[in-house]
Amino acid sequence: MMSERPIVVVTGASAGAGRATVRAFAERGFDVALLARGRAGLEGAAAEVEGAGGRAICLPTDVAEWAQVRAAARRVEEELGPIEVWVNSAMTTVFAWFDDVRPEEFRRATEVTYLGQVHGTMAALELMKPRDRGRIVNVGSALSYVGIPLQAAYCGAKFACRGFFESVHAELLAQGSNVAISMVHLPAVNTPQFDWCLSRLPNKPQPVPPIYPPETAAKFIVRAATDGRRSKIVGSWNKVVVGAAKFAPAVLSEFVARTAVSGQQTPEPAAPDRPANLFEPVDRDGDHGAFGSFTQQDRGFWTPSFLESLPNTARTAAEAAVAAARHKVRSFVSSSAVARREARPTRGDST
Repeated sequence: MMSERPIVVVTGASAGAGRATVRAFAERGFDVALLARGRAGLEGAAAEVEGAGGRAICLPTDVAEWAQVRAAARRVEEELGPIEVWVNSAMTTVFAWFDDVRPEEFRRATEVTYLGQVHGTMAALELMKPRDRGRIVNVGSALSYVGIPLQAAYCGAKFACRGFFESVHAELLAQGSNVAISMVHLPAVNTPQFDWCLSRLPNKPQPVPPIYPPETAAKFIVRAATDGRRSKIVGSWNKVVVGAAKFAPAVLSEFVARTAVSGQQTPEPAAPDRPANLFEPVDRDGDHGAFGSFTQQDRGFWTPSFLESLPNTARTAAEAAVAAARHKVRSFVSSSAVARREARPTRGDST
């Protein structure tokens, strides 16, 4: 029996920002289709939807596989009704220096994080365009604009997600479609990914402060789905970082080289038996929910520890600016010297 409640599909629905987004949509009167690999997380998310008075359907799905995503979309329409909103939130990553990442690991992180958004968008448009209505929200990151150490797989995929989004957005405009696509670029969020994404770091991974709670991510994802805003960068510090990437990329590269390696690790040594969800879900021990293990720090920009770190951050930024200027001068001097050598006549040249 069809419901009068609108239908939303959320990928990556079992944990983290996707899980918080499920709860936020349910509280706003949506029925929710839940796509993820982990059964325990899906069942926990479904219970939250039903607790808010909505209907939920659990669809174990690997978003890297187009056939699975398309089949899930069609089942949603058969069992719940027409999809009004589709949120692409699934992701994974590898915390490691690039030369410590195996090719199959890099491929897998790219397929989930990037192709997962491609497949979700394809499935949504296949159903929405004939009706000429619907909203798609793709989840991006500050790392869609900024490449940082230890995150080559994730940054590469998120940069690709942003380019893909821009192209599809332009196509929908060119076609005069009433289907809207938006992209929400999240800051560092306190999610379980730091406990279960594959890591080869000596210490436990952490989000780079300032850290935000999953509800903040969910709030802006829901807002994008309802107001149709083309793109949103969430968080004051995120906006500073994205602005620096546009206007001072050399300085930002120096800054992240100096700060992001230690900033992505806690002082706690990594457990030798920590799980990794790159190829298999890791919720056999139960539902992990939306939150990670950094709850005491997840108040965003206004966390006291982050505010206290700002003077040192400013000092590091100034040092990065000086280093970038030195590199530019050296590069100019070196290229000038090469040009002079090439212009100098050699023996035997006619005069």
